Amino acid sequence: QVQLAESGGGSVQAGESLRLSCAASGYTSGAKWLAWFRQSPGKEREGVASIYTESGATFYDESVKGRFTISQDNAGNAAYLQMNDLKPEDTATYVCASDRVRGFPWYSNRGYTYWGRGTQVTVSS
Repeated sequence: QVQLAESGGGSVQAGESLRLSCAASGYTSGAKWLAWFRQSPGKEREGVASIYTESGATFYDESVKGRFTISQDNAGNAAYLQMNDLKPEDTATYVCASDRVRGFPWYSNRGYTYWGRGTQVTVSS
């Protein structure tokens, strides 16, 4: 059973940084997609960034390009989201998602079978 556990959320001021971690367990060895989504009250869940562990290819939503960086550990069993220059509009619950293959674009909820419980990020102005 694949499980994802996020950590690293918190409350910061605008312009500050946070680093989120997602630990994936239960996978046998092999390539996988690890992604970060976020959801705030009244809004749909949106894709923030995704990484393919075999190639290291990364994908980002336009709203975070240049500010957020997704990375993985050497084993491909953890993903990190370095968030710099945070803005109040980045406030959301950040959720880790994963799957072996995606039948949908990287930013689509339907592309991932496994989901974490989320970690809250609050950015005040």
